Amino acid sequence: MSHSMGAAKVLRTQLAGDDIVVAPGCFNAMGARIIEKTGFNTVYISGYGVSVNHIGRPDVGLATQTEMTDVAGKVASAVSIPVICDADTGYGNAINVMRTVEEFIKSGVAGIHLEDQIAPKRCGHVAGKQVISIEEAAGKIRAAARVRDEMDPDFVLIARCDARGVAGGSLDDAITRLKAYREAGADVAFPEGLISAEEIGQVCEAVGGGVLYNRTGVSPNLHADELQKLGIDIVINPGGAMRAATKSMWDYYTAFAAEDNALEERLKAEYKAHPLADFHAFVGFPEIREYELEFLPEEEADKYEGAIGFQP
Repeated sequence: MSHSMGAAKVLRTQLAGDDIVVAPGCFNAMGARIIEKTGFNTVYISGYGVSVNHIGRPDVGLATQTEMTDVAGKVASAVSIPVICDADTGYGNAINVMRTVEEFIKSGVAGIHLEDQIAPKRCGHVAGKQVISIEEAAGKIRAAARVRDEMDPDFVLIARCDARGVAGGSLDDAITRLKAYREAGADVAFPEGLISAEEIGQVCEAVGGGVLYNRTGVSPNLHADELQKLGIDIVINPGGAMRAATKSMWDYYTAFAAEDNALEERLKAEYKAHPLADFHAFVGFPEIREYELEFLPEEEADKYEGAIGFQP
């Protein structure tokens, strides 16, 4: 982070502001850099995205704490805006949660969300979820809050509740749980799987404080302005870019199988007017060249004279 204040404090400042925070989802550092370059001020790391793209498995609790914190650290170090990361169930009981929070704080992200599903969990918008008892879930939030308070009081702790989507679950169940999690020390409430604008408004009114909304799956795809009027403070869009990227890769590989080298020639013309046309520059080769000139012996510059290839 290049901010004069830490990432977590920046996120808290954003949440205290007048405008809703829109945090697009990514699953790697390149996605986070593009989010920042296209003008957003917050990044969200999707657990679904990490599971699908890093281990090639669905979001059913297979991604581990170390895999998630590894991605989190790489993303946080690649951008100068706050990063929020999915921390699933905290990867165990309340004691495991304490280490999970510690490791995420060390990674450099500004905040995480912890959910009240049983382990192994599953995507919040897939049928078949189950939740642990409210007492156990609140205990996990208390444990997480203690580590937050000891290591970095600005770190944003988000409590996600999946009770609305379980068999027989109700909105009242979710509200009761979210109130308990806020009392246990959560900074932001995250009601997962709401199914109408009315439900969103009811949760915001009943729970109070910061509320996060996940604009995906079974939940209404409402404009950020409408969400803000309902009381939402931050909205995440976890999987949109992943689907767009996956579609683009499918289309590319399908065309490559049919066209071979002719595809590259055809795409060159399409890329010319795109902001990422100079891909080498975007990923940072010119900056590396500047560092070389500043810090390496002068004779190192000779390696560029007459060399074939991209010249930073």
